[in-house]
Parts: sequence; C-alpha cells; structure tokens
Amino acid sequence: MIYTVTLNPSLDYNIKLSEFKEGRLNTIVSQYKTAGGKGINVSQVLRNLEKDSIALGYIGGFTGKYIEKNLKEKNIKCDFIEINQDSRINVKIKSEKSETEINDKKLKISESEKKELFLKIKSLKKDDILVLAGSVPTSLEEDIYAKLSEIVDEKVKIVVDTTGKYLVNSLKYNPFLIKPNYFELENIFGVKLKDEKDVIVYGKKLLEMGAKNVIVSMAGDGALLINEKDILKAMVPKGTVKNSVGAGDSLIGGFLSAMEEDKELIECFRIGVASGTATAFSDELCKKEEIEKIKKDIIIKKL
Repeated sequence: MIYTVTLNPSLDYNIKLSEFKEGRLNTIVSQYKTAGGKGINVSQVLRNLEKDSIALGYIGGFTGKYIEKNLKEKNIKCDFIEINQDSRINVKIKSEKSETEINDKKLKISESEKKELFLKIKSLKKDDILVLAGSVPTSLEEDIYAKLSEIVDEKVKIVVDTTGKYLVNSLKYNPFLIKPNYFELENIFGVKLKDEKDVIVYGKKLLEMGAKNVIVSMAGDGALLINEKDILKAMVPKGTVKNSVGAGDSLIGGFLSAMEEDKELIECFRIGVASGTATAFSDELCKKEEIEKIKKDIIIKKL
C-alpha cells in the first residue's frame, strides 16, 4: 500500500480570472474547491490512475471536514488525525498572464498529536511505500521527516518531496526517491546552477548524502533522474502551461503508479514526467487519458 503524509493539508480555493487587477474589483470567471497539499495531490493523481493509497496527516474544523469529504467522494482512503484547529484555506488565483498563491498559516501540532502520527507510521508493513511531502508546521522539529523515516521497516520505500533542511535531514535514512526542483537544488547547496552539468553534479551530491534516486524537475526543460547506475534525461513536448501547482506532485504520483505495475525504472520515469506535464497543461490535476496522450511524446535518453 502507498501511504501519503501531508502534515499541512489545505482547502484549495482555485479562482480563474480573465485578468488580475491589483487594488481593483476582480470578477471570477470560474472557480472550484478541492483538497490540497503535496501528499494529498499525490493521492489524487494515484486515484486518477486507478491506484489506491491512504492519505495521512492532520485535519481540523469545517475546512478539515471538507478536505476529508472531498477525498472520500473521489474514493481516496483517509486516515487523518483530527485536531482542534481549522485546516488551512489556500487561494490560487490564475489569469491569462499570471498565477498568484495566497497560503494560510500552518497548523500547531501538539506532542500527543505527533505521537499519534508516529504510531500510524510505525504500523506500516514490508513493501509499503511512504510518501512524505510538503511543508512542515513550525511546531514540529526540523528533522520530523527523518524521524518518521527512522521508525519504518527498512523494506518500506520512502519518498521525500520537501525543501531545504527538512529534505537534507531525511537523507541519512536513504530515501528511495527524492524530487527537488531546479531552484530547490540551488537553495540546498547555496549555489547558482549554470547548466545541466551543474544539475548533475549537485544531484550526485544528494546520492552521496543518502538518496537512492534523485529526480530534478526543470519545468519546460524536462527532468533528470540520477542514480548510481544511470543518468536519464526526459524531454517534454511544448505546450501552454496553465497550472504549475501540483505538477511535481503529479510526477511522483505517476512514477509510483507505474511502480505499482512493476514497470522498469525508465518507464516509471516516463509516466511520472508525462503526469507532471499533463498537470502543467491542464487547469486541474492530470487525468489518465491526458497522461496517455502525452506519454508517447516524452523522449528519454541516457546521458
């Protein structure tokens, strides 16, 4: 089973405008509400690809109830811990020229609530997959993902998709897959990447620090998969980017869906990149038919 952990779920209010006018009245062209957060997005993409997962994390208040109801309506299994706070509302404003995000403050998690999550994670079995994704409440320690990684069976595959110190601290537990983007890689090492060669150099440093597979997403320039055996580059087709939110999460969801079918690593990478690209070209998270359509245009070469 695949378990996704979202420590900071949100109710995402997605607004589409013809044009965003700062300081003036804006009229909505269309809108929709959905459960959000990186791990939750992975679960949603897995469901779109007809794969099961269980969404873990913290929810609370009327927004938390909406998040759980929204996921269950999509046949996504949930095992959230309910807390005495309202889950966040994040506003995503999209116009023809720009995307603007307004994110709510993070939850405060108590020691007893933290221990409850640890008990759930500790119950994972051999060959399960644990996805640790997204931001961390400031009330939790900087090595929370590392501690969650430490308590699972060594045969559980761990996927970590977060930033900075939260990612770096988890590397000593040898995550199966991590997915920094180009800018996150720069921030981790405090460097300015000049070209693809630099991306490979610093991607390999993440292998040396403990990761088994590193995918670096590079937006329109595709993605690199780096491990001890291979360096693969996926080139993506040109298209109109409508939605950058959730593209990286979709890559992970697509990759894991292919893993569930025991596909070769190169094919997992292809389907993952196709999923991320399909989301970028869509108004919402990718659908199976969109992924299938784009998959044939994903060119992968060994470097």
